Amino acid sequence: MSKPATDTKKPKFDSKRAWAEARALIWTYRRSVGIGLGLMLISRIAGFVLPASSKYLIDDVLGKGNADLLPKLAAAAFVATVIQAITSYALSQVVSVAAQRAIAKLREDVQAHLIRLPVRFFDSTKSGVLVNRVMNDPEGIRNLVGTGLIQLIGGLLTATGALVWLFILNWKLTLATMVFLGGFGIGMSIAFKKLRPIFRERSVIQGDVTGRLTETIGGIRIVKVYTAEEREKAVFAGGVDKLFRNIAATITGTSATAALSVAVIGALGVLLMMIGGRDVLAGRMTVGALVQYVFFIGLVAAPLVSIASIGTQLTEALAGLDRIRELRELKTEDQEDATKQAVPVLKGRVQFQDVWFEYEPGVPVLKGVTFDAAEGTTTALVGSSGGGKSTLISLVMAFASPNRGQILIDGKPLSELKLHEYRRHLGVVLQDNFLFDGSVRENIAFTRPDASTESVEEVAKIAYVDEFVNRFPDGFDTIVGERGVKLSGGQRQRVAIARAILADPRILILDEATSSLDSESEQLIQEGLRRLRAGRTTFVIAHRLSTITSADQILVLEQGEIVERGTHSELLGQGGRYRELYERQHHIETDRFINPGEDPTAQLEAGARV
Repeated sequence: MSKPATDTKKPKFDSKRAWAEARALIWTYRRSVGIGLGLMLISRIAGFVLPASSKYLIDDVLGKGNADLLPKLAAAAFVATVIQAITSYALSQVVSVAAQRAIAKLREDVQAHLIRLPVRFFDSTKSGVLVNRVMNDPEGIRNLVGTGLIQLIGGLLTATGALVWLFILNWKLTLATMVFLGGFGIGMSIAFKKLRPIFRERSVIQGDVTGRLTETIGGIRIVKVYTAEEREKAVFAGGVDKLFRNIAATITGTSATAALSVAVIGALGVLLMMIGGRDVLAGRMTVGALVQYVFFIGLVAAPLVSIASIGTQLTEALAGLDRIRELRELKTEDQEDATKQAVPVLKGRVQFQDVWFEYEPGVPVLKGVTFDAAEGTTTALVGSSGGGKSTLISLVMAFASPNRGQILIDGKPLSELKLHEYRRHLGVVLQDNFLFDGSVRENIAFTRPDASTESVEEVAKIAYVDEFVNRFPDGFDTIVGERGVKLSGGQRQRVAIARAILADPRILILDEATSSLDSESEQLIQEGLRRLRAGRTTFVIAHRLSTITSADQILVLEQGEIVERGTHSELLGQGGRYRELYERQHHIETDRFINPGEDPTAQLEAGARV
């Protein structure tokens, strides 16, 4: 069986694909980006007024005493300042809101894609990594459809416009300036190339750290019981230290780009003093022109400094988009279902035909399993731990696919049925009963959110949920806590059973459905389960063999193979592995209960009652 995508060699950053994703995203929000670019252009043009007026202020007003020009220059500067203030405010409102909308939408899209991926993907990927993909990776796109990209474009336009004017003022000085700017551009290109993989790795590390922290908190009772606080602290500290070293590397890189920016500005200042000063002394430039040149050098240098920061942010955004692209390229079950058969009605017959399955190549978990579970019958699975029972159930639920052989549902290959529609006919009570952090009512109605209050309470009675819920002050509105932590194991199991009953499935999976119940509760629920099983194809995994005596067929699995099959009485009479398990569980001494000439099955059952 091929490994999931997450097990393969880590893909390299694909800049072309990342930029394609970025362009598609920008195009989606082109209206907001277009308005932002227009506002930015107005703001930048207004920003030229004040530095441009410096020459006329010094040469004409102060140098030649032209006082009439002063009010005009002041008015122009005031209007330009007001325009800049208004456009800056409007820019942040239009673009920043659009960026947050884009982030929210991308999170929704990634989550929707994620939960439709096959179960095998989740089996091989930490939940913390996936949470990081959904919540943190989309954050970077605010620099693409938000102020980041617009500031970058605005900075480049300002620098370009200022540079053109500098050529007009003093082309020799500007040519010398271009040499330093070219060196700066090369340095920035190298820096971004080095920083991009570091930013990409940061998300992976952060996901691992978050995943471990989530596991520690979720298993806090186990941690405390085995006094593993120090060990968990050490593991978490190691992850945090790795994250710190990654962040430190990015700080070093961004600091280097900032230092390069400062060096370039310093070099431009030296050039300005040396060449500009000589030109003023030689009469080739006026003092006002030199001051104006200084202002426009600032309009060139300031964007260069901001480009270092913005460019780093855009690099991080592209790395996030690339990680999201990897996830979204994984084929979902819906996409796999596109060419498969619909399942409008299901009778419930399940057939395994020479089914082989392995998680790791060369290590089969199921070996040539063949059986027929007729519609409406109960098939019980027993055997030693690790014998393949849960794997078989996983195949019935289509969480995995056989490596060889096939599974038939009502005579049709399961691999050819739409999984989404097929699973609508399933009801499941697993060994690990997961409840959501909501009310008892919401957890029971999870399979049918539109179910009436009467329906929920009816199934609650069948599963004897009402027996403990009625003792709670809030009744069915009692909040169960994360994973149902506020309920006992038996109470969680009863809620899970009620949830399955409400689903009204054609195929029912009971994986240790009564394992967390005491004897009294189990006796109560067994009647509810018998009513639930009526008319449904049921698969039961049970260690308490007394709970499966009424099964239509019992399959004994050992090391991935069916070693025995038959009814309870038939298997006891065979005197094989099933009888061994039954005797061991009920502490039956053969020589005490088995007498020559008497029915062994009757005596074994009598021993069980004793």
